[in-house]
Amino acid sequence: GVSPRELEVAVLGNDDPQASIVGEIIPANDWYDYADKYLEGRTQYLIPAPIDAAVSDQIREMAVAAFKAIDGAGLARVDFLLDKASGAIYLNEVNTFPGFTSGSMYPKLWEATGLPYPKLLDRLIALAQERHADRRTKN
Repeated sequence: GVSPRELEVAVLGNDDPQASIVGEIIPANDWYDYADKYLEGRTQYLIPAPIDAAVSDQIREMAVAAFKAIDGAGLARVDFLLDKASGAIYLNEVNTFPGFTSGSMYPKLWEATGLPYPKLLDRLIALAQERHADRRTKN
């Protein structure tokens, strides 16, 4: 079986998506369940994740590749499992509607990358307008 670390990357963009730094979730229990996710103080969030730079770069590249593979636009959070024993990286999920409160992982990752919440909102609005304009010119 796999003994994984749970890692997440925020992706932002349309045709040229960018990836945030990598964050790690350390749940209070073996499984990251509802209580761990939503009850204050039960989960530890490490931003940036304490991983080698080469592994971080690979995960960020994989996150952008996954986003492009689903023809993503605007935003997504891409979740990975990193096997503690082998170092193998597994794509777990591409979440195209991640939590977006100021306490959610997605904006926390961008904040730590250097894009504060208000500027993140501005960027998302600009991306939506760009996508809308592109669709209008193609139709």
